[in-house]
Formats: sequence, C-alpha cells, structure tokens
Amino acid sequence: MSWVEDANRQVDFLIKQLHLKGTEKILDLACGFGRHSLEFARRGYDVTGIDITPAYIDYANEQAKKENLNAKFICQDIRTITFDEEFDVVLNMADGAIGYLEDDGENHKIFSVIAKALKNGGKHFMDIMNGSYAQTHFPCKLWDAGEKGLTLSAFEWEKDRKTLIYGQVDYMYGEALYKPEMKEGNPIRLYSLDEITEIFCKLGLRICNSFADFSGKPSSDNDIQLMVYSIRE
Repeated sequence: MSWVEDANRQVDFLIKQLHLKGTEKILDLACGFGRHSLEFARRGYDVTGIDITPAYIDYANEQAKKENLNAKFICQDIRTITFDEEFDVVLNMADGAIGYLEDDGENHKIFSVIAKALKNGGKHFMDIMNGSYAQTHFPCKLWDAGEKGLTLSAFEWEKDRKTLIYGQVDYMYGEALYKPEMKEGNPIRLYSLDEITEIFCKLGLRICNSFADFSGKPSSDNDIQLMVYSIRE
C-alpha cells in the first residue's frame, strides 16, 4: 500500500470514528509534509499543520497552493503554540512529537497545547507506540527484508524512565558482511493508556475510545500501537 493510499485509509477511519461532518477546523501537530492534513483539506476541511522542519512545511504549503486547498502550514516548535479554543479537532499522527522531547515536563507541554487549542467539545486523536507493550516486549531485535537489503532494528527499554532507545543498521544485498555501527535515534518517552488517561483527566480531556490499529481493533497491552480518541469537556 502506498503512502497516499495509507493516508486516505487513515483519514477515512478518523472521519468515521470521530463522527466528523466535514465542516470542522482541524489542527495537525507535527504534521510532517502534510499527508493527513492535505487529504483532509481535499475533502473540504479547514486545516492548519504545524511542524518544526522547514522543508516539510515548504512542501506542504506548495502542495496546498497548487491544489487550491483551504490549508496552511506553519514552521514552529509545538511548545510555543498559543491557540486558544480555536479548533474542533487536534491530531497527533505517527507519534505527532509525543514523547520526543527531553523530559516529562517538556513532553507535558505538548499535552497542554492540545487541550488549550481545542474548543469545548473538541476532539483529539493520537497515534503513538504503546508503553504497556514496550514494558513486556522490549528489549528485542527485528530483521526486515527490503528491496535493497536487510535492516536490523534494535529496541532497548529504559524501565525507570519509560523510554525507548531505538537503533538501526542496514546490510545491502551483494556486499560483504561486516559489523557496522548501529545508528541510534533520539530516545522516545512512551505512554500507556492508563498514563494518558490520568494526564488527560487533569487537562479536562475524557477518553472516548482506544484502538490497536486502523481496522478499529480495540487496544490492548499486547499491541505495539496505541491510538486514543478523546473529547475536551
């Protein structure tokens, strides 16, 4: 499935599960190059996307202009956003920067931005890695066969900090085997559904549903993905 087809399928899911009518104003946090934002805009929604990477924002704005879409994209650190009860929907897709900051205090700023940006009765959806899964399944190593070679992914788990350390190394087909240096990504603070529920309750957000994937399967501690739908009250 292509990225375009995948984005279309995910937007279909969001519209159905969040009971969207087509008139909502949507904020997409850490939107990347706008694959979800642009698809919502193509369907008539008023969309604002935020990302800290200039190249992503430039691409998204160019695409929105090219297609004459009602979408704007802003290059900004999410923590500095000052929207106040302006949006019907806030999205954090493909992690949406949740858990990527240096400590719990900084990560919680993202949650505060979400709650503040939502109108009363507004809806939030996040798609993150499941902290409960990490506690019981990491550390582990996985091999993945691609078109050009094999990728070895290593998942380490710092239990006290509830933090994932991810490393990756590539082996190209036809090349001599050697022991390359594993490339480590930034540590990611992972959250369980119970933690999200507690944090959101303090911010006036009520959990409505949680899923394990975009088929609508209910979430569980044995699923690596955690998707949470909540409403601001």
